[in-house]
Amino acid sequence: MKKLAIGIWVAVTAVLMVWGFYQAIYAAPVDERQGEIYRVIFYHVPSAMAAFLFFAISLAGSIGYLALRRHRPDRAQISDAWALAGAEVGVVFCTVVLITGPIWGRRAWNMWWTWDARLTTTLVLWLIYVSYLLLRRFAAGPQMQTLAAVLNIFGALDVPIVYMSNRWWVGQHPRPVFGGDPGSGMDPAMLPAFGWNVLAWLAWGLLILTLRYHVERKSQKLAAREVQEALNA
Repeated sequence: MKKLAIGIWVAVTAVLMVWGFYQAIYAAPVDERQGEIYRVIFYHVPSAMAAFLFFAISLAGSIGYLALRRHRPDRAQISDAWALAGAEVGVVFCTVVLITGPIWGRRAWNMWWTWDARLTTTLVLWLIYVSYLLLRRFAAGPQMQTLAAVLNIFGALDVPIVYMSNRWWVGQHPRPVFGGDPGSGMDPAMLPAFGWNVLAWLAWGLLILTLRYHVERKSQKLAAREVQEALNA
């Protein structure tokens, strides 16, 4: 049943991604001001939304680990597995944001990068979570998970700063499309393409998150078994 469910999920995700691509590239109308390059928004913004979601899942996992590590170690390890999986998937989506943004910026601003508040805080967020993953990969010892959880919580503090940066500071990055100044928003003819791509990339991200969580849980159980066998020997 588990394999069947995963197979269905994979098939639905593939269909959503193909349909989202069609909507973004062919169905959505051309923007009068930006031309075809504006279509990057159908990947850039959904990826940013997904990154925020998965960093939030990672944050919840790290808080759960710190809260449970002394009294409920088994549940703490489950929380830690979610924290790691969420951080990995979040970094993937944040990387997409940092790639697609300069692609649009090169055409719109005639430059690949500028130290705008939104761009800079997003880069800092990416660097913090890459540091978290490097710590998880190369550090060892009983305190590694605790240190990683603290770093995760520190990194998550940057998420609301990234979100609010183009509201708090005037810079090169466009003002918010949704919930911004009067007159902001997206042409209704573009909304279906945007919505389908949000759904498609969230489905893909949740699929990878779930698979990565199960892989990490198996690794945790294998490591615990090896420790127990060493102690018994």
